[in-house]
Order: sequence, then structure tokens, then C-alpha cells
Amino acid sequence: MYANMNFSNFITSTGKRINRDHFIHLVQVAKLDGKISETVMEILHKEGRKFGLTDPEIDDIINNEHPLNYHPPYSLEDKFFELYNITELILSDNVITEAEKKMIRRYAVAAGFPDDVIEGLCKILIEGVKKGEEEEALLKEFRKKYISKYKQSRK
Repeated sequence: MYANMNFSNFITSTGKRINRDHFIHLVQVAKLDGKISETVMEILHKEGRKFGLTDPEIDDIINNEHPLNYHPPYSLEDKFFELYNITELILSDNVITEAEKKMIRRYAVAAGFPDDVIEGLCKILIEGVKKGEEEEALLKEFRKKYISKYKQSRK
């Protein structure tokens, strides 16, 4: 599972770049409203450690984050798990603004999800994260409801 891999699981520089980019995207989402709460900071450190980063490295990325081009993962699972992480981070304060919803949609579009499944995908993620459901269960629900549309759009 992508979200549980750390830098040492990758041999290629490409794998490392994708993980670092994903973490930086989480930081960008965290900074969306201009400040990072203590709860969000804890989540960023937890996620950063999953990628094999140390706390000082995480702090350095947070303090020196700069815009990057988005490099989405390739597989459906990895794309879904990345959006799950983003949604989880956004909902860490139990409030979701329109700007934050747009952020989730923007990453879904950039990740290659087709327009006709994005609203449903966002609904599954937001409601699922609010209820504390696991990534795997939400991915299963997404596949059940939308996989045929997703596969058709990839052709």
C-alpha cells in the first residue's frame, strides 16, 4: 500500500520523488487556510514518518515548502490513498470549507479521475473520513459504485 511505504522501500529516484511530492502536497493542503494547527502538525509528522522521514526532515519540508508540479501516482489504489490522506488532513479540524472541497476536487482531477466520478469520489472520501472508515473500505465502496466509469475513461 502506497501510504505505508517509506523512502527505503524504493530503489529508484522516481519512487522517492513521488513520495516526497505526495508529502509536500499534504503540507500544501495543510497550509491552505494560512496556518497549521497542532492536530494537523501531528498528522503531518505521522504521515511523514510513514515515508521514512525524520521529525527534523518533516519540519524542514513544512517550513520550506514550495510549489511543485503535481506528479500523481499511477495506480488507482495509490491515487485513491493519496486523496484519502489529503481528505483526512483537511478534516482534521472537523470542518471542511468550500476552498478545501475544491482542493480535493483539484487533486482528483490532476490524478486523472474522470469528471463523472469526482463528485461521488469526494462524497465517499469526505463522509468516510468523517466516520473514521479505513482507506481499504472506502476504496472498495468506490470500486463498487464507480469502477466501470473509471475504467471506461482510461481507454
